[in-house]
Amino acid sequence: LEMQLNGENLKMQSDSEIFIRSHNEVHVKIESDRGIAQEISDHFSFYVPGYRFMPAFKSRSWDGKIRLFDLNKLIIYKGLINEVKKFADSRKYKVDVENNLDTANEFSMFECGQFVQTLRSKLEPRDYQIDGFVHAIRNNRCLLLSPTGSGKSFIIYLITCFYPHKKLIIVPTISLVHQMEKDFIDYSGKPGFRTLKITGTTNKDWQYRIDDDIVITTWQSVYKMPSKWFSQFGVVIGDEAHQYKAKSLTSILEKMPTCKYRFGFTGTLDGTETHQLVLEGLFGKVKSLVKTKDLMESKQLAKLHIKILLLKYNKQTCKDRSGSKYKEEMDFIVGHKQRNEFIQNLALSLEGNSLILFQYVEKHGRILYDLINNNVDKKRKVFFVFGGTDGETRESVRQITEKENNAIIIASYGTFSTGINIRALHNIIFASPSKSRIRNLQSIGRGLRTNDNKDKCTLYDIADDLQHNKKVNFTLKHLFERVKIYNQEKFDYKMYKINLEK
Repeated sequence: LEMQLNGENLKMQSDSEIFIRSHNEVHVKIESDRGIAQEISDHFSFYVPGYRFMPAFKSRSWDGKIRLFDLNKLIIYKGLINEVKKFADSRKYKVDVENNLDTANEFSMFECGQFVQTLRSKLEPRDYQIDGFVHAIRNNRCLLLSPTGSGKSFIIYLITCFYPHKKLIIVPTISLVHQMEKDFIDYSGKPGFRTLKITGTTNKDWQYRIDDDIVITTWQSVYKMPSKWFSQFGVVIGDEAHQYKAKSLTSILEKMPTCKYRFGFTGTLDGTETHQLVLEGLFGKVKSLVKTKDLMESKQLAKLHIKILLLKYNKQTCKDRSGSKYKEEMDFIVGHKQRNEFIQNLALSLEGNSLILFQYVEKHGRILYDLINNNVDKKRKVFFVFGGTDGETRESVRQITEKENNAIIIASYGTFSTGINIRALHNIIFASPSKSRIRNLQSIGRGLRTNDNKDKCTLYDIADDLQHNKKVNFTLKHLFERVKIYNQEKFDYKMYKINLEK
């Protein structure tokens, strides 16, 4: 039988110009002549955004490109099989795929619906959540794109319940480790739901063999573990997968060559072809489940109001700042006394729970915290959260805020812009400028969840106009990028010009 199967494969290869066969659960092997292999390599090579500013490029030790096809080993990520087929079709090359390599499972919607009912979850699944779950188990791997507040964690819960294998769930922050475990317990209604949280402990038995069915961890806690440790998992799930760019993260998935079931979840992609192809290669083809605007219109997410507060500086300040480098401009902005006092007064004037997001801890975040904490009504709770705040404390801040109606959280983008679930958040203030699509959309998502006492959220986007002789400053350009995002997402916004200096 083995000889017969090998004979069939050889026959397929002889008839095709490109033959895709199994290598492992991470990569597939491409068989073709050398010329076509070089074409594939060129097609799947991309310049990394910002490569010109990277030390390796400047030192000429790297050409600035990421190559998804290994021309020496002739392997490419398994999730890119369809992209290879598209490449072949565009050049009219005949391509064949090894039997069953890209075949979907035949699970009917009825069967999947029956399974979900057996879980008796307290949460009633939405149509697009069922759609995402069905798509995942039919294809064994995929990248599900669903906006913040749409309930990605519930789809992850359904997947973990479906498979009998041991599951590894990777999240970007310690806060999300604690939050996801709590979500799973809430969904199941069982306080004894078996999960293990790994948050950086170094001398525990989990380093060797784990008995728990579900392991929730940050990538930072496990990326140095050997392949042998990862081999015990049959399912891997990457939450907030848009952060899976770092080599340490991709190396985790490459250490799991026998793990068949791979699922990535994200609310945002950064819009670059390279980013999407890497994620699709690691997890599988992207599938969009629902749009933020649709969830707002159906009242499953809070209605968003965006107020752009454009701070105007006097002519002398603009002249003095003309020609500043980006870092110099940022240092000026975050250290500007009137600007920080403006943010303080804005935060104290708002009703409801407010989240103030900053970029630099010592240069900005701590200054804002001291200003607000020293002038706030003592009845209002004020929290300061940054990278040095431990996970338990972050989770307690989140839970306390859920029960408050007038709290203020001053937090770094890195800790509270991604994944944190606070339903009772009424206001968000962008205290530091950013042009990152992912960071901005994820940050906005913090305020879009609803509860019984909230159906809208206001974003105060603070921007700085330091133009001189029609030369646009760096952070004003960042505002233009954010406005593009608001237009693309069909968010409503209004701009207010404010004279900060006399």
